[in-house]
Amino acid sequence: MASASLLKPSPVLDKSEWVKGQTLRQPSVSVVRCLPVAPSALTVRAGSYADELIKTAKIVASPGRGILAMDESNATCGKRLASIGLENTEANRQAYRTLLVSVPGLGNYVSGAILFEETLYQSTVDGKKIVDVLIEQNIVPGIKVDKGLVPLAGSNDESWCQGLDGLASRTAAYYQQGARFAKWRTVVSIPNGPSALAVKEAAWGLARYAAISQDSGLVPIVEPEILLDGEHGIDRTFEVALKVWAEVFFYLAENNVMFEGILLKPSMVTPGAECKERATPEKVAEYTLNLLRRRIPPSVPGIMASFLSGGQSEVEATLNLNAMNQAPNPWHVSFSYARALQNTCLKKWGGRPENVKEAQEALLTRAKANSLAQLGKYTGEGESEESKQGMFVKGYTY
Repeated sequence: MASASLLKPSPVLDKSEWVKGQTLRQPSVSVVRCLPVAPSALTVRAGSYADELIKTAKIVASPGRGILAMDESNATCGKRLASIGLENTEANRQAYRTLLVSVPGLGNYVSGAILFEETLYQSTVDGKKIVDVLIEQNIVPGIKVDKGLVPLAGSNDESWCQGLDGLASRTAAYYQQGARFAKWRTVVSIPNGPSALAVKEAAWGLARYAAISQDSGLVPIVEPEILLDGEHGIDRTFEVALKVWAEVFFYLAENNVMFEGILLKPSMVTPGAECKERATPEKVAEYTLNLLRRRIPPSVPGIMASFLSGGQSEVEATLNLNAMNQAPNPWHVSFSYARALQNTCLKKWGGRPENVKEAQEALLTRAKANSLAQLGKYTGEGESEESKQGMFVKGYTY
């Protein structure tokens, strides 16, 4: 099984084995005088886990599969449970997470699952480690590593993402527990600017997180989320996204992050949620792919597109993903969905044990639909009315 190798420690490479071939072109002049330069200054550090990082990224970005995001904090998971009349207790969170990871055949359509820290160390209601259940399903366990958003002083009422302090020791521990990729979510608000300060802070934080994660053996998902909030049109979203991703890749390079060992989670380019002019799936796909072509190196193995904190309906998310895969591109363009996979499943379950099978079938239906969309073969036939309901929440936090 491909995932079995994920728990084997990667051989430690000598520093001399860091990516070679990054030599500088010599100027065409007769004499060049310069001070000696240490060899390490002319190389890009791949880290001791280089081969494993590339392998993990390729497994997550495998054809017809994507990511189940189930990394909501305990507080946000409580909001989910409250929507079906359940109290926010560890037992109820455990029951719901058990339902998600134990769906029979889920690994056919899902290649990775992002977990919250509690879940990484949690067992199912039957006493089996959740990490082990995922690996048996051929699903790579991932982990949310940021510590949430806080106000950014000196900005236009914007936020920055905390969590770099102690990240190296945390990611090392997560690797030992079985995680093989990581997630760090920071946000950019279009109605609030975005200010140059907020964009730079988001890009720098993502780059530091990515470098630290790779040093611990975790493939970093790079996610600067451009929030849905606002009345702006799709062109304004595109303009901001171009700026944000330019800044992100500049700082990724500055921090010697190996592009072959990362995954991206870009927000699809859509109009603001309160914009009167809506965009078709074809237009969303066109704008999003144009953004990717202009900013994302082909060496990045996977684009795991998100839908802005559940801003669209389940069906809209799938239709947009399908449209993106109608056009040729050099990446694996897939999904990393939370509510766009779980919304109907949660409602079907309702906290009742007798509904577990029906709820799991609903999740499997959504996962299969998005698998077809990743292959560009989704038609939208036979979708339920529940899956067509919008899920936008203004000012969403989690």
